[in-house]
Amino acid sequence: MVVTFFVGGNWKMNGDRKSLGDLITTLNTASLNDETEVVCGAPTVYLDFARSNLDARIGVAAQNCYKVAKGAFTGEISPVMIKDCGVEWVILGHSERRHVFGENDELIGQKVAHALESGLGVIACIGEKLEEREAGTTEEVVYAQTQAIADNVKDWSKVVLAYEPVWAIGTGKTASPEQAQEVHEKLREWMRANVSEAVADSVRIIYGGSVTGANCKELGSQNDVDGFLVGGASLKPEFVDIINARA
Repeated sequence: MVVTFFVGGNWKMNGDRKSLGDLITTLNTASLNDETEVVCGAPTVYLDFARSNLDARIGVAAQNCYKVAKGAFTGEISPVMIKDCGVEWVILGHSERRHVFGENDELIGQKVAHALESGLGVIACIGEKLEEREAGTTEEVVYAQTQAIADNVKDWSKVVLAYEPVWAIGTGKTASPEQAQEVHEKLREWMRANVSEAVADSVRIIYGGSVTGANCKELGSQNDVDGFLVGGASLKPEFVDIINARA
C-alpha cells in the first residue's frame, strides 16, 4: 500500500508574529512536493494566525490539548477550541509533555481518545530515553506507549504515529537511518500482531529527532519511515528541503 509521506513541523514554544510570519511566507512561496502532506504545529496563541496566513495546502496542528471539551482547567485548550480556529490536527504525547510536564500513558491515551472523537487528526508521539535504549528496553517502552494509544483509537486513518527517541530530540544526535528503520519496522510488526494487518500497512510511522536538511533524504529513504516530525529545523528555511526529501 502506498502511503502519503507526512512531514510535521513542531514549532514548540518559539517565534512571534514577525518571525513566524516570515517563515509562513517562505513556506507559502516555496515549491513543495505535492505528494507530501505538510502540517505545522504552532504555539496555541498563534494557531489562528498560522491558519489564517498559511496556504491551504499546509495543515496546522496544536501542540497539545486536554481530554475534555470544556471546564475549570486553567491554561488548557480543548479540541473544540482548536477546531474553532480552523485547525485540524493536534500533537499528543510528545516527550516534552511526558518528561517535562509529567504526562503519563493513561492521560495521553485519554487525550488521544477525546481528540479523535472531536474530529481532530492526531500526531501521537512515542519514544525511549537514553538510559532505556542503553538498557536494551527500547521495544518494551515504545510498545507500552503505543498500546496506551492503540487502546483509545477506533479510526486509525486520523492517526500518525511519531517515533521520537528522546535522546535524539534537540541534542543534535540523530538515530542512524538503520536505527530508525529498525524501530519503525518492529512497530509495524507490533501493529500487525496487536491491531490489524490493514492498519499496520496503512498507518504512517514518522521519525522525529534532530532531522535536518542534511540527513532527511537518507532517513526518508528507509522502507518504514513514512515522514518526519521536525523540531528546530522546522523554524528555518531548510524545512522546505525536508518537506521535499522524497521529491
